[in-house]
Amino acid sequence: MHEITNELVEKAEGDYEMAELALLSGRRRVSDGVCFHTQQCAEKYLKAYLYEHSRAFPRIHKLNEL
Repeated sequence: MHEITNELVEKAEGDYEMAELALLSGRRRVSDGVCFHTQQCAEKYLKAYLYEHSRAFPRIHKLNEL
């Protein structure tokens, strides 16, 4: 695996852990943070996949455009 792919996967897993921690906290007002970190997680995993398969992608944060 490429170094950049590994970096993206590590960051994605960090976002996943943050979302999971927020959910498990039992606090009521964490839904925005959970949504943000799960979107970031999905975006980074998708970019890692695209990078690993030599697919060019723009520097955007819109999953539907990736």
